[in-house]
Amino acid sequence: MKFIDIDNEATVSPGEYVLHVPTKSIVLCGAFIREENMMKVLGQGSYFTDSIDKFKKIEVNKKHISPTLYARCKGCGA
Repeated sequence: MKFIDIDNEATVSPGEYVLHVPTKSIVLCGAFIREENMMKVLGQGSYFTDSIDKFKKIEVNKKHISPTLYARCKGCGA
């Protein structure tokens, strides 16, 4: 896992997990408002806001993502 600074080109989508640097915890993004330099996030059991520079994006390498295995229904045996 790698943490990336959120610069002017980067955006964060609602529902994406980010790192809150002051508390060193991973939180869920609820709103990303660049004009107000603010992010609303859900973390540690509460909903709070903080400035964008106090967050970092989480970059996950492909080797960290486990492959999804699909299984067929075994009810009819086909």
